[in-house]
Amino acid sequence: MAKKNAETVRERIRVEYGSLTQAERKFANLLLENYPAAGLASITTVAANAGVSTPTVARFVQKLGYKGYPAFHEALLNELQAQVGPTARREKWAAEAPDSHLLNRFAQAVTHNVQQTFAGIDTKKFDQAAKYLADDKAMVYVVGGRITHALADYAFTHFQAIRPRVTHMTSSSATWPHYLLDMVDGDVLLIFDVRRYETNLERLAQLAAERGVTIILMTDQWSSPVSKSAKIVFNCWVEIPSPWDSNSSTMMLLEALIAATSEVRWPDTRERFERLDGLFDMTRLFRKFT
Repeated sequence: MAKKNAETVRERIRVEYGSLTQAERKFANLLLENYPAAGLASITTVAANAGVSTPTVARFVQKLGYKGYPAFHEALLNELQAQVGPTARREKWAAEAPDSHLLNRFAQAVTHNVQQTFAGIDTKKFDQAAKYLADDKAMVYVVGGRITHALADYAFTHFQAIRPRVTHMTSSSATWPHYLLDMVDGDVLLIFDVRRYETNLERLAQLAAERGVTIILMTDQWSSPVSKSAKIVFNCWVEIPSPWDSNSSTMMLLEALIAATSEVRWPDTRERFERLDGLFDMTRLFRKFT
């Protein structure tokens, strides 16, 4: 039975994946490839689309903790509904909000997001991502979308200090072919993409993956379509009592990844920091307190 804190169908699949049969995993993989749309038809249709039997799907949803396919189907519909625009999300929060002050509800939501995000991280994948980002034989490219470009900028500033050969791709997709031109097998592309997912980022990921680029994706709990091209995907919880989603859990995970990358490259990174501080002193960019 799935863990009680596995609140999305995707998370329940992650928790129970090891207990699934080969046929059940086949259905699970199809669902995750086109999530949640692949599970929104009738049980006979989704079974046929996956090339498995109807009883296989029925056993699969029971292993995830649902009483039957209708409850599983309803859960997917609810997740799909959660992916609507800011106005509808605000109305949902307003209707369900307790009487406590917004600050308390906000703090509770952010804390919950961080806990759920870090609880769902595969430590082996996290360590592997840090190794990819630390390897200076590979070029690292960083890109974000309309909102997440701020996260990409933050990531670039830190990784550029940690290691050489880091490029911050502009948010204008018209310039991306210029970056793709220089991407080669073994390079790394760190992408930030949250709902509403950007089709340009999905296409960029596809083209980069075709060139052998290792894609690391930081996205929300529903997972951007970029995940189909990514080697490593980090799902961060984002819902808060606001018309907007929160980047708090994403930022905390990013900072953990920055720290891990520094550790992998130490003491080379320490020497790079010292040279950078020397340049800061020469340019008198920062005020010195003596």
